Amino acid sequence: MRKNMSGNRLSTPFTTAFGIEHPIVQGGMQWVGRAELAASVSQAGGLGMITALTQPNPRALADEIKKAQAITDKPLGVNLTILPTITPPPYDEFRAVIVDSGIKIVETAGANPEPHMAQFKEHGIKVIHKCTSVAHALKAQAVGVDSVSIDGFECAGHPGEKDVPGLVLIPAATRRLDIPVIASGGFADGRGLAAALVLGAHGVNMGTRFMCTLESPIHHAIKERIVSSSEDDTELIFRQLSNTSRVHKNSVSGEVVDILSNGGAFEDVRHLVNGARGRTVYENGDPEAGVWSVGMVQGLIDDIPSVGDLIPRIVAEAIQALDRAGNVSE
Repeated sequence: MRKNMSGNRLSTPFTTAFGIEHPIVQGGMQWVGRAELAASVSQAGGLGMITALTQPNPRALADEIKKAQAITDKPLGVNLTILPTITPPPYDEFRAVIVDSGIKIVETAGANPEPHMAQFKEHGIKVIHKCTSVAHALKAQAVGVDSVSIDGFECAGHPGEKDVPGLVLIPAATRRLDIPVIASGGFADGRGLAAALVLGAHGVNMGTRFMCTLESPIHHAIKERIVSSSEDDTELIFRQLSNTSRVHKNSVSGEVVDILSNGGAFEDVRHLVNGARGRTVYENGDPEAGVWSVGMVQGLIDDIPSVGDLIPRIVAEAIQALDRAGNVSE
């Protein structure tokens, strides 16, 4: 890791390989990773992610990418979550849109990215794969991804089933991987970025923090709920189904936990957890309308800045933290 103090920058193998200014990636969040947010992150020197499956179809994704490209000419990424479903999304068409749009960075998540790698590599597209364990990260490296985002137990959404926090998972991954590693889960400020770099990561991936920005497309009332919440205000659902997900603690998540804890099956909670209800939360601003993803890091978030203010602030804080650490002596 190299510090370029004159430009107030932190340069890492990840920033160099992916052509970005700051080692900060915006998570590819369902319903949240839209053009304005992604473009704002990229324009501020990070790496913004448009979420493919937020769009109703590949044509809509093409339009969303064009919208973002009209805002910034800096590198943009597209998140493509690979769902192991009976009726999968039209991945061939989504990949074609990504290629035709000139996108050069893709973040894959969910199932094994190997079936998608050949086409991406053929067109010079770099791939970041989200992982929740060292074993998954090593497999992703073996199939040719260019970087991995390693998700600690603190993260929003799916933290895996091992419950390993970032303080252990990040160095466990970085000591075994040869490709750049992005730390995810629990990051919201410069102290976290500095800590991730010290642990061996080459940058951070932030989701919840970017939800609480002016450019985030979610309702302002949800941003205010995140600001007012603590690190204790999340809930783990689907533990009994071995598909754990971290969401905001509310009446709906509590009902889901109660039903499954008492022997219920997924069909008994389907009406509570369907995606349409979660989307309604973000659009209408009612935090009790459904389950919605948020990380424990909400306890560290106390404002709703613009992305253009947030990213330089985090980098400056990280440089100060690293300088303080470097000046510690016996």
